[in-house]
Amino acid sequence: MENYRLFLSAFCAAAITGSLSIIFVLIWVLHYREGLAWDGGSAEFNWHPVLMVAGLIFLQGTAIIIFRLPWTWACNKQVMKWIHACLHLLAFTLTVISTVAVFDFHNTAKIPNMYSLHSWLGIAAVILYCLQIVVGVVLYLIPITPVSWRAAFMPVHVFFGTLLFVGIISVALMGITEKLIFALKSPKYSQSPPEALFVNVLGVLLVAFGAIVVYTVTRVSWKRPNDQVLHSLHTDEVGEDNGKVGPALTQLPETADAEASDVRKRSSKQDENN
Repeated sequence: MENYRLFLSAFCAAAITGSLSIIFVLIWVLHYREGLAWDGGSAEFNWHPVLMVAGLIFLQGTAIIIFRLPWTWACNKQVMKWIHACLHLLAFTLTVISTVAVFDFHNTAKIPNMYSLHSWLGIAAVILYCLQIVVGVVLYLIPITPVSWRAAFMPVHVFFGTLLFVGIISVALMGITEKLIFALKSPKYSQSPPEALFVNVLGVLLVAFGAIVVYTVTRVSWKRPNDQVLHSLHTDEVGEDNGKVGPALTQLPETADAEASDVRKRSSKQDENN
């Protein structure tokens, strides 16, 4: 891999910002809000930001860059595809649970559903994410799909996956801002209370995590080599090892030829003398 140290720095930064995002959202709902529960109240709504950050942002980001990890290049690509798909399915499962929590809270509190821009874009992102998973499974995990179809659709699959990831982070920023505006009454959000500042830092962490993931996945030099290239590299390494340990073997044919030449010369001289 080119610029391996830069990749390692980017990977560590993504892991740190992603993990801190989950920690920050947990501290937000446990310390500043009403905690977590499943009773139709505000504590049930709090599952929404927690599961969205953990699933649709952190797990999705991990699934996006999983093919860029050089430590996985020795693994079979089909296995990596299944890991990629499972991470997305887990993220989608958490997303469904978080969406149910929002609707259940709204219905219990007699709050209208689907009236804000955040809700419109959010439900659209969930639907598109589901379609992205279905199309990806059909094209890349079912062996009957023609190889030409997979190759032709791959740029579209990568583009829409990255676009969805960026869009989901944007929708999340809208959601946490909306929540702060509605929840903070005294002092108000505009007065920058500690909770507002804390959640703003959470937003910065989400943006940083998203930027690092997008940078990692769009850098061509960090793309996983195809299986033929990996096989060639492995073959070259084996050849070099054999060359190091077997110089005597390569000399054997030359020695045998020299001995055979001497025998022929002696036989020729004997014939001339006779």
